[in-house]
Amino acid sequence: MKLKDQVAIITGAGRNIGEETAKLFAAEGAKIAVVDNHRGRADQVADEIGRLNGEAASFVADISSEDDVEGLVKTVMAKWGRIDVLINNAAITDNKHILDITKAEWDRVLAVTLTGTFLMSQHVGRQMVAQGTGGRIVNVGSTSGFFGRKRAVAYTTAKSGIANLTRSMAVQLAPHNIRVNCVVPNKIGSPVGKDEIDPKRSVVNLRGRAGLPIDLARAILFLVSEDSDFIVGNMLFVDGGLAAMMTADSTSG
Repeated sequence: MKLKDQVAIITGAGRNIGEETAKLFAAEGAKIAVVDNHRGRADQVADEIGRLNGEAASFVADISSEDDVEGLVKTVMAKWGRIDVLINNAAITDNKHILDITKAEWDRVLAVTLTGTFLMSQHVGRQMVAQGTGGRIVNVGSTSGFFGRKRAVAYTTAKSGIANLTRSMAVQLAPHNIRVNCVVPNKIGSPVGKDEIDPKRSVVNLRGRAGLPIDLARAILFLVSEDSDFIVGNMLFVDGGLAAMMTADSTSG
């Protein structure tokens, strides 16, 4: 097992990419903090992991709230006594044009998608430093952070911020043996913030199929395992080859 007895916090773990990552990590021996802003989703994933003989607990938190984040870290520590892995997966989108989005909508998308990733990384990072045993952090970016889009402006801005936040975190946390990387998906599973996959959603890539949550979960597992020990501050594109095609209108991951 690649993560035996390690403790992993996964945000947005109640569905899609986060859910699949939680299940995969649990199968690899990790104890999973299933974090979501919806109690029912978090409980369902934690319960399913338990039925499969894994160890998990559900936690409800608004990651844009520093009080919630601080409380989450303290609760996880009280339960398991350490944190080895953080997956910053939670995000929301706007699907708005620059001329139509309101400031409140803009603020909320950046608060959850970018500031939430910062807050989780800061508070978990401090705990990892205090432990003195290092750790791994993976941020979930998006191809939308590397291309312009006809729809969505706050989300593309937030995800572009995730890329350089990852690089800065990697540089600043490396002296503490904390490796930070980023995965960059495109249209994996259901659209951001939704439970159901849209069968009419267009997919353009070099693999000729839609991405599945397990595709990204496996990439994330690689980045938190010893297999990737020499990879730091990297953007791993898990997009079926879309970025190589440079088709900006197709990016909405």
